[in-house]
Amino acid sequence: MDKKLPFLEAIAILVGTIIGAGILGIPYVVAQAGFLTGVAVLAVLAAAVILINLFIGEIVLSTKNRYQLTGYANKYLGKAGKYLMFGATVFGFYGALLAYLIGEGEVLAALTGGNPLLYSLLFFVFGSLLIYLGLAIIKKFEFFMTLIILLIVLVISLWSFDVINFENLAEFNLAKLFIPYGVILFAIGGSSAVPQLRFVLQGREKLVKRAILIGVAIPFIVYLLFTLVVVGVTGLTTTEVATIGLGNLAGKSMIIFGNLFAFFTMGTSFLTLGLALKDTYRFDLNLSYKFSWLLACLPPLIIFILGLNSFVKVLGTVGAIGGGIEGLLILAIYLKLKSLKKTEREPEYKIPVPGFIIGILSLIFIGGIVYTLRQFS
Repeated sequence: MDKKLPFLEAIAILVGTIIGAGILGIPYVVAQAGFLTGVAVLAVLAAAVILINLFIGEIVLSTKNRYQLTGYANKYLGKAGKYLMFGATVFGFYGALLAYLIGEGEVLAALTGGNPLLYSLLFFVFGSLLIYLGLAIIKKFEFFMTLIILLIVLVISLWSFDVINFENLAEFNLAKLFIPYGVILFAIGGSSAVPQLRFVLQGREKLVKRAILIGVAIPFIVYLLFTLVVVGVTGLTTTEVATIGLGNLAGKSMIIFGNLFAFFTMGTSFLTLGLALKDTYRFDLNLSYKFSWLLACLPPLIIFILGLNSFVKVLGTVGAIGGGIEGLLILAIYLKLKSLKKTEREPEYKIPVPGFIIGILSLIFIGGIVYTLRQFS
């Protein structure tokens, strides 16, 4: 077998986990904040996520047994850390499911006309049925969906480049730094995939560090290109689901092409997360199959019916609060690891990070949580 294949697979796992439906919300918040403001936030958060993922990599490589993030939190922070990490993970899953439920209704309405609420409910019926059936092909399809997303972003960029208005790309506003924060953190996060990299690269663990660097760099470039094109074309008329507004300005073909892209991107993410959440309840909490399915699917539907129906607001809240808590817990695990005189195994790499960097990362996550909570007050 080609020795490069495990390394490429490791990169693909991280890229596939990061790139998803979150890409559709980034242009809207970047347009609201100013393109240069958004690019600055995207760059800072990409750097922060690289560091966080490198920390997780060192934690994984320093520990003998195999865990997911909740397991590492339990091992190094105790039960309180375990429950906080589990809560942040579940909160993120529910928020993402709700966002995709909202987004699918808006995209289907843009494609065919009609009521977005009705389309969201119809999509829920179909999607929740597939989650109940537990089709294994959904998980396998996610990898190919990632490749399709990369290709479509390139096609959309080439298709729309001629109609970019570069005046839309000139604004920077320091006061609006936190506007795109939550959505971008939601879209660029992918920490849950890092523990898998060690086992994909078994015997070649030294490559974990490089896989993390490349695996975050690729989504950063894709997001930057997609956002540049969409904001360049639509400016302040950028819609919450980016392809809707882009199609309105770039012509009927883009309405169909762009929104079909959005439909399949959000649909695949909805099914993948729904299956993962159902399996979490079923296998981690030993609940029955039907009850696990109901717990996975009904809460997003109930919240949607109660009136929380802003795609971007949901993404931003989930990213800032769920992602922020997860980031803080990973920092706590990392500090606990560094305080040990001896780790269970010698990691293939160590990150010599000054204390002030940990402090800056903590302030970024805390600031995002506080800013988001204040929006609800």
